[in-house]
Amino acid sequence: MTAGESFDRLDDDDYPAYTMGRAAEMLGTTQGFLRAVGEARLITPLRSEGGHRRYSRYQLRIAARARELVDQGTPIEAACRIVILEDQLEEAQRINAEYRRAAASENPTTAG
Repeated sequence: MTAGESFDRLDDDDYPAYTMGRAAEMLGTTQGFLRAVGEARLITPLRSEGGHRRYSRYQLRIAARARELVDQGTPIEAACRIVILEDQLEEAQRINAEYRRAAASENPTTAG
């Protein structure tokens, strides 16, 4: 990485990432909503070489969940916090399941 480069930049050919307009269209929302979830620090847009905002598929999935909560009447700040906590819970459950599988395979006599 050279001086002046940051980790939030990507080359357009690296992997699928969508412009703000395309991302908003895919979510059925506005660019303003994407800006708001960015301000709430739920997602940080990636940057292309030209400096344009880009959103990954993972970021779109996260933003779509926040959009569901907002549509149900949850304030955007709260919706973003809920989505972050849900994502952390999902990761913790995945790690727990992996740990239990590893422990069971190491000691099959105590399983069951």
